[in-house]
Amino acid sequence: MPTYTALTTLMGEHAAQALGEALETLEPAPTGVGVFEVEDGSGLWEVGGYFLDAPNDIELALLTAAHGAKPFVVSEIPETDWVAHVRRELAPVEAGRFFVYGSHDADKVPEDKVALLIEAAMAFGTGHHGTTQGCLLSLEDYLAEGGRATNVIDVGCGTAVLAMAAAAVWDQVVIASDIDPVAVEVAEVNAQANGMTDKINCLEAVGFGHDEIAAKAPFDLIFANILKGPLIDLAPDMAANCAENGTIILSGLLTDQAAEVQAVYENSGFQLSQRRDIGEWSALRMSKKPRFL
Repeated sequence: MPTYTALTTLMGEHAAQALGEALETLEPAPTGVGVFEVEDGSGLWEVGGYFLDAPNDIELALLTAAHGAKPFVVSEIPETDWVAHVRRELAPVEAGRFFVYGSHDADKVPEDKVALLIEAAMAFGTGHHGTTQGCLLSLEDYLAEGGRATNVIDVGCGTAVLAMAAAAVWDQVVIASDIDPVAVEVAEVNAQANGMTDKINCLEAVGFGHDEIAAKAPFDLIFANILKGPLIDLAPDMAANCAENGTIILSGLLTDQAAEVQAVYENSGFQLSQRRDIGEWSALRMSKKPRFL
């Protein structure tokens, strides 16, 4: 049975969110709606819906006219076993001492690696994406330089692969937080699959906005593998919740966005320790400068 997507773009977050809410009222109703900023500096936002039945073209046209959006592009997606597809396409990934794999590759896990199991059905954030690889390799370099962290948080954790990497290395409890409740559930499942339910504290939170996070701050290592816009917005809170001489590892950045984010964080009291580019993606490792030099 095929499914359908309907995608459009328009200017501005407020207008895009309003269109996304309106899209949810259609009949047939979409099974999911997404609203995302186009990360090219254009100010455009993409709004999309997923449908089990073909959406009504007239209703879509009325929505575009009412919200000043471009015409929806409707596409039919043939039925695909996506988990099987991902299993075929995603080989295990090595990033320094870390080995990220799916259960279908359990027989390939080297004995001398820190093995992190992420199922193929939860492919986003498995380590195959350049941003996650960059963060794991930045952590590897931090460790090689003698870095040690006793209080770690993974903000915008997704699958919690970064939180689990830190917990495995230092045998400690790590906070894994995300604004998306589904991501929090995924993080909990992955922690259980890796035998880390007692080491990964999964929380639903916007940035650092949670009582348990506030109680644990400041942190001496913070991961934030999200997007340019949220990273820039988080800079003041990142500085407030990072310990003096603490380290942050930032990604979710295109290579042409890294310099802007670096500058924002330098203005917030951080200095660059390392920039690592993998393909079109960058990861920044920065340290918080002491207030008095």
